[in-house]
Amino acid sequence: MPQKDHPDHHDGELVLRFYELRREPVMREARANIIQKFHPLTQDDALAILKGDHPLNAAYRQVSTYWEMVYGMARNGIVHGDYMMESNGEGLLLFTRMEPWLDAVRAAQTPLAYRNAQWVAENTATGKATAERFRARQRAAMDAAGKS
Repeated sequence: MPQKDHPDHHDGELVLRFYELRREPVMREARANIIQKFHPLTQDDALAILKGDHPLNAAYRQVSTYWEMVYGMARNGIVHGDYMMESNGEGLLLFTRMEPWLDAVRAAQTPLAYRNAQWVAENTATGKATAERFRARQRAAMDAAGKS
């Protein structure tokens, strides 16, 4: 996909809109639940949230699809990727929490799961740095739990 060379005022408008959407009350609650309560340490933990009867499933679906939509705009050249990632790294927190079991998640859910998050984590400088910080946190959590 061709990427934008430089951000412009349209990118600024989109990034502000992403922020506004994150502030919506239901989205804010879903984000808080995922950030505070979802810490998968095993493949079973990662796959459990995909099931409709999991207490965090609705929040997970809302948050994961929101970030995939946002990151898809960068992957498809609609918004400048590095500019967008300067203030939209939170979705990579969820991605890096699921990343150790990404193949299993994709097999259980859809082969497209986290495609856009993975793209920004691998193809934007800001996304790479953000993902590595979150990966280090995930590794430390797994080490502390004796799961790595």
